Amino acid sequence: MPDRRGTGQPPERVLGRVIACDGSRATILSAVSTGNWLAADAWAIGRMVSINLGRSRIVALVYRVHAVEAAWTDTAENPIQVEVEFLGEVLESPDGATRFQSGITGYPPIGAVAHRIRAGDLALVHDLGERGGVVIGQVTQDASIPATVNIQDMLSRHFALLGTTGVGKSSAVALLLRKAVSVRPRLRVLILDPHNEYSSAFPDLALTIDGEALDLPFWMFKQEELADIVFRGRPALDDEPDILREAVAAARERYRMPATPDAARDLGASLLLKRPLDLGGGRSAAPEAAAEGADAPTPYRLKDVFKVIDEMIGLHEQRWPRAALRSLKVRLESLHADPRYRFMFGRANMYETMAPILGQIFRIPLHGRPITAFQLGGLPGEVVNAVASVLSRLAFELAMASEGALEVLVLCEEAHRYVPADPQLGFAPTRQAIARIAKEGRKYGAYLGVVTQRPGELDPTILSQCSTIFAMRLANERDQQIIRSAISDASASTIAFLSSIGNREAIAFGEGVATTMRMRFAALAPHELPAMGGRGTAEEKQRFDPTLDDLLRRMRA
Repeated sequence: MPDRRGTGQPPERVLGRVIACDGSRATILSAVSTGNWLAADAWAIGRMVSINLGRSRIVALVYRVHAVEAAWTDTAENPIQVEVEFLGEVLESPDGATRFQSGITGYPPIGAVAHRIRAGDLALVHDLGERGGVVIGQVTQDASIPATVNIQDMLSRHFALLGTTGVGKSSAVALLLRKAVSVRPRLRVLILDPHNEYSSAFPDLALTIDGEALDLPFWMFKQEELADIVFRGRPALDDEPDILREAVAAARERYRMPATPDAARDLGASLLLKRPLDLGGGRSAAPEAAAEGADAPTPYRLKDVFKVIDEMIGLHEQRWPRAALRSLKVRLESLHADPRYRFMFGRANMYETMAPILGQIFRIPLHGRPITAFQLGGLPGEVVNAVASVLSRLAFELAMASEGALEVLVLCEEAHRYVPADPQLGFAPTRQAIARIAKEGRKYGAYLGVVTQRPGELDPTILSQCSTIFAMRLANERDQQIIRSAISDASASTIAFLSSIGNREAIAFGEGVATTMRMRFAALAPHELPAMGGRGTAEEKQRFDPTLDDLLRRMRA
């Protein structure tokens, strides 16, 4: 029929015939000659072909091609065997309507005709149908067919974007986030950006928070998170964690006790709250800490912690060794004096509630900027894990408190840093906070996006919770094996392409797409591309020549 072939397609549609078949694969016998269009086009690895069964056509993926004979003849046709894998079938109804379904109901008999897939069938394979989707690129086999993804399914069941360095992961992330915030107007996006590259990708949609603009008071950290910061860089003495826990609990209690006026304390001390203390009775706990607990995020004064430690040192009957008490106090004083930690201590005394901090980080209200690019690159290395833990925990609690009215997407760049495969590595509270979003977040509107270049070093439990995967080029065999074992519907033949696909190309599979597809992400405008170190031309960056004093000042924050 005329609609079964294009005008430029050769009249012969039969490319080969099935000579072997099992439950999921088939072998097709064909023949090619030197310079024949069939060899370079129809039987290319990764192409889809059709096997005609009359009222239905099986859609199959080419994953291996080899010649029958060891020698090649230029003057005659050479027989070849093509290994294909079944993806689904296109069914025709009596009225002429067609639809695609995954899996097959009938297997091809020996001798069934294999031919090039029709453009309409190829579009039908990648069509989301009633689910609806947004265009994120083009199908590699036919650039005229759009590659679409269902944003709601991609977000609610979490997604991962995997690929080695230099294949276009950051650009693909920027494209997906732009599509997500355009489709989901209530979505808030928090990017944990370790390389400070996303601030330039969303000039019109994002608020950038760096070390200078960050306010994350020390009293918002749980005991484990604070201890990780305090003792990082040297092993803690045996009693120091227990001393810290007791001192913080006593300081919280003293903060809630009635206070008497003290002008020097209220106006001059840098370790105290910068407002007159209440005189009529004890302060009530903040609304977010109504349930009293050791880790409730209630304010306390750092000076009270020092005073409690001094009182412990002065006791006649010592509960704790004086060496441990003095060591802990010196460590806390050095942290407070370190300019790199001013985001924890510098302006912490200006806040008695989490409201302004949550409003800034999670964009409440949005004010037209639903994305927060949280730059972790300027923070001290020993504090990054604890900060990621606090932010992930707050994202889940905020979504849960809103009962789904406020959707939060936490995007973890270099996710293998926070949830490594080895449980002995990483930071346990960060792993728990991210795992909680992955396992329970869907119920409350908290979503997770995972971006990594080393999926082999990522916790497979976290990866298995991501039901939509965009796998870009991965040359490492271990990384490919992790994807193959974590994703149930990723066939060995599909994963085999990962070592050789081009830049901006990906193999997408999972809940967010109609079927496994090899696609190429759409190109972004130059001003929408992520750029490490900010936007600027090569000439502008070359003209910028910092002095040694400038470099030292930046290194010391």
